[in-house]
Amino acid sequence: MPAEENVFYQIYPLGLCGAPAQNDGITVSRITKILNWIPHLKKLNVNTVYFSPIFESDRHGYDTRDFRKVDCRLGTNKDFSELCDALHENGIHVVLDGVFNHVGRGFWAFQDVLQFRENSPYKDWFYIHFDGNSCYNDGFYYEGWEGHYELVKLNLENPAVLEYLFSCIQFWVEQFHIDGLRLDVAYCLSEQFLRKLRQFCNKLKPEFFLLGEILFGDYKRIVNGEMLHSCTNYECYKGLYSSFNDLNLFEIAYSLNRQFGREGGIYKGEHLLCFADNHDVTRVASILKEPRHLPLLYGLLFSMPSIPCIYYGSEWGIKGVKGSGNDDDLRPSVDMPEWNELTDLIARLASIHREQKALIHGEYKTVMLTNRQLIFERKFQEDRIWIAINADTSVYHAGINEAVSTCNVTELLSGESMVLDPHSISLPPLSLQYWKLYS
Repeated sequence: MPAEENVFYQIYPLGLCGAPAQNDGITVSRITKILNWIPHLKKLNVNTVYFSPIFESDRHGYDTRDFRKVDCRLGTNKDFSELCDALHENGIHVVLDGVFNHVGRGFWAFQDVLQFRENSPYKDWFYIHFDGNSCYNDGFYYEGWEGHYELVKLNLENPAVLEYLFSCIQFWVEQFHIDGLRLDVAYCLSEQFLRKLRQFCNKLKPEFFLLGEILFGDYKRIVNGEMLHSCTNYECYKGLYSSFNDLNLFEIAYSLNRQFGREGGIYKGEHLLCFADNHDVTRVASILKEPRHLPLLYGLLFSMPSIPCIYYGSEWGIKGVKGSGNDDDLRPSVDMPEWNELTDLIARLASIHREQKALIHGEYKTVMLTNRQLIFERKFQEDRIWIAINADTSVYHAGINEAVSTCNVTELLSGESMVLDPHSISLPPLSLQYWKLYS
């Protein structure tokens, strides 16, 4: 899949489908609900769905019990296979969460260790010390992920573990025809493991996409020709909302120039996954101080160098605040999608992003910048698009010392043709404009 040309849509199935918080062992075909969302996805102009964990787990999906069985709270493998087939028939790719760093205590191999201890053939699948004890009083100590002992760390240096995980990926491709993986806590995975994973997936399916969850640091450490194709761009995620909340567009402009600038951008040419929110963070509609900035934020998201991703429900402005105890408020059950003016805008932005090569492959350059106004250029070959944002509640008059004369432009959001004089620009209050320039 040419992922850089895609617009992603993230679904957290256990939440959206209203599954019980704890695995109750009862099989209910809840995931078939998403079949009814396909017309919405097509109207929204997304063409890849990224599913957060779908496999049998103890509770939230990242505590896997069985990588080959869809969680009974969502349904059966057959249910999910039919959903994947329907998505593919409608031109929508499927990306799954690959949770390989750790498993749940209910994972079948760990259960074998609990029963047979030193005699278990799976004892070396984990980091276990039989001369200690765990907080669960198991009679042995094991490593958990970042101190969370309900998440048992896998030994990815064990060839048997790699063989098992890679066989599961092959099973997902054969059973569900998936197009890629989002690797949970990719920053915890060793470079050796990622190299082997990339080699395996390259042979398994052409254009198979590997996306890593990375928070901060040097993304190129694991995003390169030998490991992952892309990663989550948390630096720009933070800059998106805080630039509007602080009325300081210098923050996001600095990040974009540092990462993608025409001169010296450290990730120039890369296509990182950018998002306004996801299943782990407060919804953007809850975090923005000024609701009228929401359309401008999405306009920026879809025009900056990125693979844009929408989190289910946020396209119509759903709210949710990250709590201290759990993330249930971020992952609500939704029967059917809604549609409003914000959804209209996001659908238009997604369409423009997919149509305009300059927004996919174009270089980035800041054209004009103040605390509350930003104009930047995306340029690919002869195509040039200027994105203009005014976060202020007043009209802003700008004169840009650009080496361009008056030119004809099409405002892509409205389709209106106009003449633009760079030396005399008026930006309406709280406005977003996409100008395609013609010489």
